[in-house]
Amino acid sequence: MPTVAQEARAEASEPAAAHHVEEPPVWSAVLAAICLVATVGGAVLRQGPAATACYALAYLAGGVPTAIAAAGDLFRGRLNVDLLMILAAAGAAFLGDWFEGAVLLFLFALSNTLETYALYRTRRSIDSLIRLRPREAWRVNESGHETLLPVEALAVGDRVRVRPGEAFPVDGVVVEGETWANEATLTGESTPVGKSTGDEVFAGTHNGEGSVVVQMTRAPRDTRLEAIVRMVREAQASQTPTQRFVERWQQPYVAAVLMASLALAAGSWLIHDRNLGDAFYHAMVLLVALSPCAVVIGTPAVTLSAIARAARLGILFKGGAYLERLSAVDTFAFDKTGTITRGTPCLTDFVVLDGTDPEALLARAAAVEARSEHHLGRAIVEEAERRGLELATEVRDFHAHAGQGIHGVVQGGWIGVGREGLFAAHQVALPPGISDLAERLRQQGRTALLAVMDGPLGRGPSHAGGVFGLADTPRPEAPAAFQALRRLGIRELILLTGDHRQAAEAVAAQVGVDRVVAGLMPGEKVAELRRLQAEGRVLAMVGDGVNDAPALAVADLGIAMGGAGTDVALDVADVVLMRDDLSLLPIAVWLSRLTRRRVGQNLAIAFGVIAVLAAGSFLGMPLWLGVMGHEGSTVLVVLNGLRMLWERPPADLIAA
Repeated sequence: MPTVAQEARAEASEPAAAHHVEEPPVWSAVLAAICLVATVGGAVLRQGPAATACYALAYLAGGVPTAIAAAGDLFRGRLNVDLLMILAAAGAAFLGDWFEGAVLLFLFALSNTLETYALYRTRRSIDSLIRLRPREAWRVNESGHETLLPVEALAVGDRVRVRPGEAFPVDGVVVEGETWANEATLTGESTPVGKSTGDEVFAGTHNGEGSVVVQMTRAPRDTRLEAIVRMVREAQASQTPTQRFVERWQQPYVAAVLMASLALAAGSWLIHDRNLGDAFYHAMVLLVALSPCAVVIGTPAVTLSAIARAARLGILFKGGAYLERLSAVDTFAFDKTGTITRGTPCLTDFVVLDGTDPEALLARAAAVEARSEHHLGRAIVEEAERRGLELATEVRDFHAHAGQGIHGVVQGGWIGVGREGLFAAHQVALPPGISDLAERLRQQGRTALLAVMDGPLGRGPSHAGGVFGLADTPRPEAPAAFQALRRLGIRELILLTGDHRQAAEAVAAQVGVDRVVAGLMPGEKVAELRRLQAEGRVLAMVGDGVNDAPALAVADLGIAMGGAGTDVALDVADVVLMRDDLSLLPIAVWLSRLTRRRVGQNLAIAFGVIAVLAAGSFLGMPLWLGVMGHEGSTVLVVLNGLRMLWERPPADLIAA
């Protein structure tokens, strides 16, 4: 019976090149149908050679695959549920109860078919992504000639043409043209993403209305799509603690059932003076009643479906254990930059001193910042471009000072952009009042950069300038996502950041974080997490997967804001949010708790039916009724697990 989990683990070990789209369990269903027809035929004919032939066919169709599986495990020194079913069917035949044995084998074959179908459904939801990647691509050579080739024939560095409406065949960078891409296959988000020169595209995503040339950056087996499929397969093959516990006691349990059945048969014959046939029949009923099929399949039926469902939503769990662990989390800790915020600062304020021409100052500041690689400088350049200002192309004596700022000579005048220390180091006196402007912005949680011109600028004094206020703005979905987490009963939301307290508290006030711990180095974040764990918290750390790696590793559960292109996030975290969308967090928590409830329901059903059937076996319950109860509970837990594939999150979580 545990073949579902075993097959998943075997499949996860295949190399990426061996991935194939799983086929539905057609042969298993055909054999179950033959077993059913033959059983009904034998029951109608009742007796005679024709009835015997029908029952023999039913035994062959329903029993041979199970007997092969049981014999293989027995040869390797393992006992499983298949052995119990074969022994019960053989015992029924020995007693002449061919019909009851055939019914047992049919129902067992039917439940195995449903288990295989459940695995097929969960795999298909992931394997269907493989179909999205084209098998061929138009390679463009240096002269512009296009040749249609299999994707496997391409090499890193090749250029391919992707026409409107086609799927991107490779991971690469756009080197010609503009378009938009639907990346729902990777992130679960169908909103189109604009793509132009220098932007990354991914195999399996869909091109919009533009024709583009893409330079290949990853081999076909190393694409983001393949990495996701491989990771989800491995997650489905892994086991939760509950599942590992069930499989650990399966062998001793089966052995105990066999011993109990033999003891019951011997006791009924020797002590209660029953005839040997009745004693043996009573033992077969107990053997079927105590068989743990539903117990064994109850956990993987739910977990496999949940992992597949999460992946389609853009939430990648690296294993069933992490899915189970998330359900126990009561505290979330968040990094700030790139997690709660977008990770890209923008210009929020631009204040100039009296007598300073703001556009002239902005144009000259942007001219020197255009030579810088600092992300804060890029926000200043973008603001100048947005205003349509013309930037000077000649900048002399440009210098950048780490942690202080930059300076250069533009149109004959020295200009510096940075912190106060930059100007003190160059003996440039700050204009009166400019430090007060900077401090006011910093109190509002902004990063303040001073821009000072030493020399004539516009119509102002010789020392003219202003202050740029920059901030990394929170993700728009963060407030609603945090409210949804509180509705789910999360105890506390904590912001852990290396930024100064004013900036951190400004962000926390906007998104609704409970507590802020600022000014932390990576090692201090780890220490803070350990302190929280010492208080008994079950802690999830949410970060960007790069500089937060130590904190993600030490937390009870590490959750990375992965995005479609972050390789590091796939490596360091236990869970990856592929859409860089905090609204996926409450959905992930809901899904993990729903999984825990479904597993609990399945185990309650399985053990409850075993208890009822075990009691019934001592009250004269016929074998066919024990078979119906046993296989019916197995079918029920499989269907309960499949519900995970289509059950929708509550409306208040989706709105988040």
